[in-house]
Amino acid sequence: MTDSEFDLSAPELTAADFLVLDDPHFTADTVALVTGAASGIGRATAVALAANGLTVVGADVDANGLDETADIAADCDVPGTFHGVETDLTDDDDIEAVVDAAAEEGEVRFVANIAGMQYIASIPEFPMEQYDRLLDVMLRAPFKAAQAAMPHIRATDDGVGAVANMSSVHGHYATKDKPAYITAKHGLRGLTRAIAAEGEGTLRGFSISVGYVLTPLMVDQIEDTAAERGIDEQAVIEDVMLGQARTKEMMTPAEVANLFVFGFSGHAKHLNGADLLFDGGYTHTYE
Repeated sequence: MTDSEFDLSAPELTAADFLVLDDPHFTADTVALVTGAASGIGRATAVALAANGLTVVGADVDANGLDETADIAADCDVPGTFHGVETDLTDDDDIEAVVDAAAEEGEVRFVANIAGMQYIASIPEFPMEQYDRLLDVMLRAPFKAAQAAMPHIRATDDGVGAVANMSSVHGHYATKDKPAYITAKHGLRGLTRAIAAEGEGTLRGFSISVGYVLTPLMVDQIEDTAAERGIDEQAVIEDVMLGQARTKEMMTPAEVANLFVFGFSGHAKHLNGADLLFDGGYTHTYE
């Protein structure tokens, strides 16, 4: 392979990228809360849900990024609406406030916990402050968001809704130098099951696991992984990121967003407590 085979620029979102479904709950009266909505998968999911006519409240600490998401939604001429709310996901009060803000827009039925971060280091060298921050954003915040949103979902006329958690292939297996990320992603799958156990069938919990996705987070970690492992960046892409995959192509944020659209729809009513795995063959094949 050559460098030219891998375009590491994040693809631009267009209206044609999104799965649009006919669903009785995909209306302007239905609100979806999306964390991490200022970039990457969170941004794509926010726009995809708005493309399906929902009212979307996006939570992120990056206010400028939220404004950019709103501009992209407008450029895609989505029938739904997007409202960005600057939110510190390490602050319980902020999480409660953004859920309250979502409830002011309509019936909260859907939560997509997508916000994530990464830090590359071995366990003996991993700074505990980085571990705590990553777990706060990626595991504690989703728990708090579910805690705050579930009463709103239950208060709807039929109690139908879902909390979806962004897991990963790293929620299925471990690689070296990502111990906090792996811990968080495994924990999200447990949280998903706990939500389903308490959801009484109509309030569902599910997670989504994918391989490497062309997001700013992924692009940034290529250099860090190369430095940690003592290899060049091309080797990171070919051997680390795509080496075990059978589909030799990275997913796009829109492709992941479409999994959330499907998962929230009535077509996925039996997706409950389970993980929707689209990983290109990472976890069930080996050489």
